Amino acid sequence: MSYLKIGELARRTGATNETLRFYETRGLLESPRRTEAGYRLYAEADVARVRFILRSRRMGFSLKDIKELLLIRVDREHNTCGDVKQLAEIKLQDINARIAELNQVKAALEKVTDACCGGDLSAVHCSILDELDAESA
Repeated sequence: MSYLKIGELARRTGATNETLRFYETRGLLESPRRTEAGYRLYAEADVARVRFILRSRRMGFSLKDIKELLLIRVDREHNTCGDVKQLAEIKLQDINARIAELNQVKAALEKVTDACCGGDLSAVHCSILDELDAESA
């Protein structure tokens, strides 16, 4: 069986060495075999696992969520598609809430920037600073 050192695993997955070590400390990657010199040795299955983790991160799943997804992934027979869908739906609700919050922030910022003259005069009467200083803000 052929093993990969951490740098090779990083190159094949697009992760950094530090990220791989972090995933190991968080229990997302099992502690790998070690050479006599202490170098980590990863199996081919670790490439797929790291890619799964990275894709999950890009979809917004937390490390805790990913840990749960990995457990389901390993034991698919004793879990349901509904279990996975529930995790994804919760994540989708979180994202929608964040989008709504960002839209409110965007609208407020557009309002104050539209009201600002943006000229070269002193900021003594800057409407943006005045708005940020306002008690009701």
